[in-house]
Amino acid sequence: MHWYLVGIDALLVVAYAGFGVAALTAYWVPPWFRRRVVRPKLFGWGALAGAAGLALFVLPGPFHGPDADLTPAAMVGIPLFIVGMVLQGMSQHPGRRGAAPADTENG
Repeated sequence: MHWYLVGIDALLVVAYAGFGVAALTAYWVPPWFRRRVVRPKLFGWGALAGAAGLALFVLPGPFHGPDADLTPAAMVGIPLFIVGMVLQGMSQHPGRRGAAPADTENG
């Protein structure tokens, strides 16, 4: 049963990274995110970071065995996954580039 879970996780990581690559190259976002995502490139970077973090946290153990040497990979994977989630959350809000400058002359 354990290897089924590892296989499912590996497929999810590959799909997650695929969503990131699609968002970066073709500005394509999965249908369940389309209404909310206004910056697809940022969504793509977040998906790639999240996939890398998830892979670092979950996948080295089954392929290498339980070992204390894998702790650094897991401790890097958790923050990387969180950074990916934050970037994906930020992709749902418009940026400041198009914002009008403050009117300082009349005020």
